[in-house]
This record gives sequence, structure tokens and C-alpha cells, in this order.
Amino acid sequence: MTNPTHANSGVQLLEIGPETAGQRIDNFLLARLKGAPRTLIYRILRKGEVRVNKGRIKPEYKLQAGDLVRVPPLRLAERDEPVPLAQGLLERLEAAILHEDKALMVLNKPAGIAVHGGSGLSHGVIEALRQLRPEARDLELVHRLDRDTSGLLMIAKKRSMLRHLHEALRGDGVDKRYLALVCGSWPSARKQVSAPLQKNTLRSGERMVEVDEEGREALTLFRVLRRFGDFATLVEARPITGRTHQIRVHARHAGHPIAGDAKYGDEGFTREIRALGGKRLFLHAYSLAVPLPEGGELRLEAPVDEMWAQTLERLSG
Repeated sequence: MTNPTHANSGVQLLEIGPETAGQRIDNFLLARLKGAPRTLIYRILRKGEVRVNKGRIKPEYKLQAGDLVRVPPLRLAERDEPVPLAQGLLERLEAAILHEDKALMVLNKPAGIAVHGGSGLSHGVIEALRQLRPEARDLELVHRLDRDTSGLLMIAKKRSMLRHLHEALRGDGVDKRYLALVCGSWPSARKQVSAPLQKNTLRSGERMVEVDEEGREALTLFRVLRRFGDFATLVEARPITGRTHQIRVHARHAGHPIAGDAKYGDEGFTREIRALGGKRLFLHAYSLAVPLPEGGELRLEAPVDEMWAQTLERLSG
């Protein structure tokens, strides 16, 4: 990107270089305008205060090399003065990093931490990592995990790696597998759930996903790993498509909701698991295999947390 040219009243004109091409305008602004709340970014986009090549654009617009972006004057914290985050959170995330090189970081995200700020949250994993790695100016989420889901989360440190992994995710190049503790005895013969999913937003503003013939095609492969009588089953879930809440909704659709799932679960089953100390959503991204740009493959596995391990130990006792 070329140096910004400053117009009157603090307006910035930013020319997009090849290294930023392909990035969504909302993500570009979030990374560029450190300290700006997500609500502010989406408001200035919605009101047309951000222009690309003198025209209004939507948040999902993908920047092209040579685009000229007009950013209105905003009062923000200085770039080198991020909103300070709790030291305990920063230390937890630093300890959770399982792999890091010049282009990619993979961490074992703890349950209960959102991947980004928004919806009443001032920060998430990505904001914390930007504070931990201020020299890495292009940190971006490669994909997302629900706030209450733990496990392997990829963060690109370079735009070229982000583009490479997005392309791999659109095809069948990335192998992601999850552990899930589900209600009842999952039949060994049930190897997959294929059911289209539709996103709905309730009047409360809460987003729910339902099986709906009008929805998008969705396929999850399941494999039984361990049984706890007829009460519960530990399964491996491998999402072939990447729909919102896919594994959680498919598990419920199969008649075996996931323990601790406040949206799609079984209250009685969750209550019994909580009585054993399992006060979390029992969905964990434990295995990941991704192709590397230079060839070869990165394979990682993430251990479950102590609460998960102890709950399964009590179940088997």
C-alpha cells in the first residue's frame, strides 16, 4: 500500500497495493483503524462515509490492487496505544499457541473466549493476538470457532497465507476434526448426517440455525470413539461443508445433541454433565491438517482441557 495522502479535515485516501488485494473492506478497516469498535466500522460503511473509487461499497466488498479508499476523519486511540487487555488473557493465549512461523499461527483456543470482539464484547482472540504481536501488522482469522467451542484456530500472519488457506478451505484441502460428547448411544452404523441448514434470526437478535430444505447443503461425517453406556457417546465429527453451527445442529438433528449446548442441546443431559463438573460446551477442534504453500502439510492435534478430561473420567468411573 502507498503512503496515505491526507485530504482536508483528516480524511485519508489510501491506495491499495497487491499485498492487500482480495481482503474484505471491513476487515481491512478493522486492521487499519486500530482501536475502532466494530460497530463504528460498520456504521461508517453503512452510511457511505467510506468510499472506494468514489463509490459506496458494502462490508463484504473485496479490495482490488489500485483501489483508492476514502476513510473519513475518526478519533481513535493511537496505533501504538491499543486498548489494554487483561494480562491473564494475554498469558493464556500466549500459552495456547501450538505452532507459529513467519506466515501462520495456530492456537488451542480455550472455551469461552470469542474469536473477535463484537456483540457486546470489546475484544476477542484476534484483538489480543494483535496486542501480543504488534510487529505482525496483517494478523487475520483464517476461519472461526464458536465462542464456547475450544480447539485449533488458524491465524494468518501474511496476506499470501490467508489467500492460500481460504482457497484450500473452499476445496477439500483442509481436514478439520472435532471431538463431541453427545447424548445417548450414537449408532455405529450412522456414519454421516446430510441435512441442509438455514440461518434464522429471532426477534431477540439471537442467531439460530435450523435444518430446512430451503437451506444450504451441509454434510458432517461422524465416527464413534467411546461409549459411556447408553447415557453418552464420544464421537469424532468431520464437517465436509463449513456452515454456521453445523456440527451442533447436525448432532441434534440425529437425535444426539451435544453436552453443554445452550442453543441446540438437551437441558436434562446438560444438567447431568454439569453435575459431574462439565460446565462447558463439549465440542473441541482437536485435529487439523492443512497444505502448505511451498508443498507438504502441517498436521496438528490439540489436547482437551482439564475440565473435559475430568468429566469423561467421572463418566467412566
